[in-house]
Amino acid sequence: MTVKPVLGDWEVPRIASIRTLEQRRYVELAVPGKVGSLFQDLNTVPTRVAIAGSLYGTEAQSEFLETLRGKFQAGEPVTFVADIITATEVQYVVIETLEVQESGLHPDQLDYVLVLRESPPPPPPPNPLGGLDTGLLDQAAGFLDTVTGALDAIAGLGNIPDISDPTAQITPVLDGVTTATAGLEEALGPLEAIFGTPEEDDA
Repeated sequence: MTVKPVLGDWEVPRIASIRTLEQRRYVELAVPGKVGSLFQDLNTVPTRVAIAGSLYGTEAQSEFLETLRGKFQAGEPVTFVADIITATEVQYVVIETLEVQESGLHPDQLDYVLVLRESPPPPPPPNPLGGLDTGLLDQAAGFLDTVTGALDAIAGLGNIPDISDPTAQITPVLDGVTTATAGLEEALGPLEAIFGTPEEDDA
């Protein structure tokens, strides 16, 4: 083996044999009055890779079991590289079966069988924006920039007088008019004596 089998970032140790099982799935369609059948191709089933090997020594066995069982219990797809899967589309696998065996005849020997099953690559993380039109986001950002600029321009004008209550500005003017017309009624007295008041004319 030129390329040693690597499962994720872990090199599978002490391999005695490795084999693959590749299979296509067909549905048989019988044709009435005809000899033979038609077959509908349902594509290939996930490829399986079986790895068998042996380990010697207590320390090596403990490290092997701890690492391999951690990957098995995680159940997550991991990359797999080996010469035997060349020219296949196998990139990610899950550990489908893990078999470990010890024998009294060989007390220092640990035999294992590892079955990997082809799995599609993990999907990308979901986009929280979904199918939202990004053009709307650009427009919203431009509107926000416009509003921010307008607020900055208003702030640059300094203190703007409060015009919600105009009485403070027109009260001095009204006082001047009242003073100017204070003697008007007395001056009109002789004219009223000659021409009479509007009420007397109506009577």
